[in-house]
Amino acid sequence: MAVQSRRQESTEERVTPLELFFDLIFVFAITQVTGLVVADPTWGGLVQGLLVLGVLWWSWAAYAWLTNTINPEEGIVRIAMFGAMAAMLIASLAVPDVFGDDAFLFACAYAVVRIAHLVLYAVAGRGDRDLLGAVARMAPGTAVSISLLFVAAALDGKVQVAVWAVALLIDLLGVYIGGGKGWHLAPSHFAERHALIVIIALGESIIALGLGASHELDAGVIAAALLGLAIAAALWWAYFDVVAIVAERKLREATGNAQLTMARDSYSYLHLPMVAGIILFAVGVKKTLGDVGEPLKLIPAVALCGGVALYLVAHVLFRLRNVHTFNRHRSIVSVLLLALIPAAVELPALVTLGLVAALCVGLIAYEAIRFAEARDRVRHAAEPAT
Repeated sequence: MAVQSRRQESTEERVTPLELFFDLIFVFAITQVTGLVVADPTWGGLVQGLLVLGVLWWSWAAYAWLTNTINPEEGIVRIAMFGAMAAMLIASLAVPDVFGDDAFLFACAYAVVRIAHLVLYAVAGRGDRDLLGAVARMAPGTAVSISLLFVAAALDGKVQVAVWAVALLIDLLGVYIGGGKGWHLAPSHFAERHALIVIIALGESIIALGLGASHELDAGVIAAALLGLAIAAALWWAYFDVVAIVAERKLREATGNAQLTMARDSYSYLHLPMVAGIILFAVGVKKTLGDVGEPLKLIPAVALCGGVALYLVAHVLFRLRNVHTFNRHRSIVSVLLLALIPAAVELPALVTLGLVAALCVGLIAYEAIRFAEARDRVRHAAEPAT
């Protein structure tokens, strides 16, 4: 079985077309999660949506590490990736009734995705004791997580949700065993892959805008669509203007185990709440466009304001992990967004959306002006010679 590692390549590390193709399945999965929460705008529906997102995210993250280690477009790996895509598609199709009749189908598809990942990693690690050791440490947690999803398929109600939560927690904590020892990393490729997934999540918010505005277009709907786009643009700016650049450089500068743990913490873990925040925002904006003149119900209000707040809090933690400094202004805006929730259930949805947009755009404007010199240095610094 031919497997080519990225360390064997002499070309610049870039995300491959097959990886982008693989990510299209995750686009559909995100859309399904958004639909799951929109269809059941309750606390239970919100928790279920976040749990499903966490499980799907961890599957995607596992393959992000795998294709960062091996070239997915060479040998049998390409065929295996197509097989994983098929299983991920089935899992995504099962999302709308994942806590009902399609629970077992989801568990089966998820098992195929994760087992294929472990097999490919084991093949890639032949002759590399450290990598095989890392795979062996991760395998028990993955096996327990898969087994618990099958157990959950036979349950219902709060017990089923609780088993899902335990399964996700075990999977997330599994990679902490042994720290980052044994894994391999191509830092620029890894950072680019996660930046692209942020773009995909933001794309879901744009889709939500389009679907929410699919009925009669009046001045209120058009205004809401433009405000939603302004928020999405602010979220894009918050990540890509400086943060993504600095994070990638810090990851490249780190070495050894410190680099691996930084990749795990900053990207595999902290990008999950970023993506979750964007999806919650998409839920909130879709509900807003449904009736711009009426106040939002509690869960859509939490999704709209709390989703953006969660995204910014993840940024605060991202910066704290990478550069060890605390971002006060993004923290303050996060608190203000959470404080807006009680008003959001009383004000017209369009007004709430306008206030969220004002906070987000105001934050970006403040940062661009207040840190103009530092921003210019970061964005135009010469890249180190390779």
